[in-house]
Amino acid sequence: MPITQLGSKFLTESKTVSATSGGASGNVLYTCPPNFSAHVHFLLISAGAQANKKVSIQFYHQEDTTYHYLVNALDMAANTIQQVINGNFITLHPGDKIICFTDTANNFDVTISAEEYFDPTRFQ
Repeated sequence: MPITQLGSKFLTESKTVSATSGGASGNVLYTCPPNFSAHVHFLLISAGAQANKKVSIQFYHQEDTTYHYLVNALDMAANTIQQVINGNFITLHPGDKIICFTDTANNFDVTISAEEYFDPTRFQ
């Protein structure tokens, strides 16, 4: 159970997606650190100038070492945005990752905002 009395810390990370395959070859946007749990409140995809290109986002679950799609080959028009999480959140534990890849390198930026909570019972 996270210790909320100690407070939490907020972070925002952004990455230009250059990987063209997922899993271990994808671009790591965020990794939950050891002894923390994280709530991802915001995940935004921004498309560049090239129209009808595809982007994918995966969640890597450290506990069972598997990759799961959050977004699978989303086809986006040029200069558009897509918010992935609307009013909800995803909970991550140590070693869990958010990974991105695309069919055309450097056409997408992905931004994540999370709140990390100290969680001494969670190890990586």
